[in-house]
Amino acid sequence: MAVPKRKKSKAKTAMRRAQWKLSMPGLSLCPECGQPKAPHRVCPHCGYYKNKEVIEVV
Repeated sequence: MAVPKRKKSKAKTAMRRAQWKLSMPGLSLCPECGQPKAPHRVCPHCGYYKNKEVIEVV
């Protein structure tokens, strides 16, 4: 079985982990109010989902 000959340095480990960045979530615009919202979710601003009012927002 293949085994590393030497221990990876902290710098090499940090360089590898530097690529693990968080990405922005995909947002779509609500057709009712035009505010950004998560896709396939009820709009938190107006309460609409698929052109129907699902929750009442005060």
